[in-house]
Amino acid sequence: MHQALIAFNQEIRATKQFPDIHVGDVVKVFRKIKEGSKERLQAFQGTVIAMRGGQSSSPTLTVRKVSFGVGVELVLPLYSPQIDRIEFVKRTRARRAKLYFVRDKSVKVLSKKFKEVTMKKVIVPEEDQLEVISTEIETDTKA
Repeated sequence: MHQALIAFNQEIRATKQFPDIHVGDVVKVFRKIKEGSKERLQAFQGTVIAMRGGQSSSPTLTVRKVSFGVGVELVLPLYSPQIDRIEFVKRTRARRAKLYFVRDKSVKVLSKKFKEVTMKKVIVPEEDQLEVISTEIETDTKA
């Protein structure tokens, strides 16, 4: 039974790939909205305030934004067929695992509380470039 559950979780997780998301990040979630016979994508951009069930087959993501002075939260199962994709917008530094205190704060206070973090890009050279670099080093050491 335990092995069957692990296989089921891995099968579900293999269907979709999401960016590395942490609590405090600003993300844009594209949901599929069906209106009659038509289907369209609707974007919801907000701050991730909680992630639950990280290792389970149905982890959830809580995203919050303030729209016209009213706080709006979405609790979304990550592997739901309604989610088309999740785009990473920016990373902020959060010192808590759950940001439920954000509900009581104003947007002005929160913009001061969360500092934007710059992301470092790591460039990994391809295999053929590694061979060229190593041959250049070998020829320099022989001379």
